[in-house]
Amino acid sequence: MIIGKVVGNVWATRKDEKLCGQKFLVVKRMESKSKEKDELLVAADNVGAGHGDYVLITTGSAARVSIENENVPVDAAIVGIIDSIDVSDD
Repeated sequence: MIIGKVVGNVWATRKDEKLCGQKFLVVKRMESKSKEKDELLVAADNVGAGHGDYVLITTGSAARVSIENENVPVDAAIVGIIDSIDVSDD
């Protein structure tokens, strides 16, 4: 899984009809607990995440399974909103 921070939204009025009803968010991947990567990722939102939320993202076939329809052309899905992260400095 990937940890990321929601930084925006994506709207697409013209898209594959299988994507209708999906909410898409722009997410920055996290390099460490407090540092974001420059890399952006678009992910389908399954949990109602919002701008500024730290989220768990799954990719590939696991993303399609989380949407409960393996025919949807999605490669990344938000599957959790993170409440806190505890990382040891060891």
